[in-house]
Amino acid sequence: MVHDTDEFRYLPAQAGTLGTAVPAAKRVTHTLPDGRELSALRFGDSGPQVTLLHGAGLNAHTWDTVSLLLGHPTLAIDLAGHGDSTWREDLVYSPSALAADIAHAMREWTSQPQVLIGHSLGGLTAAVIAAQHPELVSELVIVDVAPGLDTDAAPAVLRDFYQVTDFDSREAAVQRAEAFGFGGTREDTERGVFFNTRVRADGRVEWKHHFAQIIGHAFDALNTANRASDTDPWADLAAVTAPVTLVRGTHGFLQDADVAEFSRRLPAASVVTVDAGHNVQETAPGTIATLASDALNRAHR
Repeated sequence: MVHDTDEFRYLPAQAGTLGTAVPAAKRVTHTLPDGRELSALRFGDSGPQVTLLHGAGLNAHTWDTVSLLLGHPTLAIDLAGHGDSTWREDLVYSPSALAADIAHAMREWTSQPQVLIGHSLGGLTAAVIAAQHPELVSELVIVDVAPGLDTDAAPAVLRDFYQVTDFDSREAAVQRAEAFGFGGTREDTERGVFFNTRVRADGRVEWKHHFAQIIGHAFDALNTANRASDTDPWADLAAVTAPVTLVRGTHGFLQDADVAEFSRRLPAASVVTVDAGHNVQETAPGTIATLASDALNRAHR
């Protein structure tokens, strides 16, 4: 399959390295009731079986390698304010707000219950979807996140990283990412920066996602919600009736106490630990692809 847009120019080389086929791939857009647009990547010729939600500051292309390894039709969605999806003027990027957008789009883009996989903020969003719209989800996988995670401590490096939001060139952005230990190989980092930046009219390069501009506000809002006396951050996840799996990166954001609380709250759920950083889908994509494949096999029994 030959892709004629820059957006998919990396797929043949990635597939060649992985020894996989190059799937059909296209970008799709859904208009929400308020006029905002939600954008996504569809891999495969038939209806999606797996839906993928990225974390804060990332975009749908973080799932490219997982999609190639999985080999089943997938839908990777750009959360509001990220990738090609519209920014929210109200600056509200809570899991519940994001989930409302995603659920609306899933009804348009999917025709069967999905193996729903969410990383970080996408994982918390996926939990809300699975709890409030159970008909859309056959299994839930959340990656390196848990409700109530201390967003003062875990993503402090992200606050520091986004102190600089524009650059002379994409190469400068790559160098900053490498300095903070983000990305894998040089090629991986260059690809990630390409997908997560845009060139402004003045020639400067800036991050595409809204979080780069408002990250302090966004994490403060999440912390406020987590600490509200009348809100249980675990309520949505505890209400999920589909099978649940937590994937923890050994070098990620979760601490032992977070995982212990997860197991206490959801004793029937599975916990998978993998030697990876926070972005497990990029540093250990095979684990995510295997979990998705196993979930699909269970759904088709």
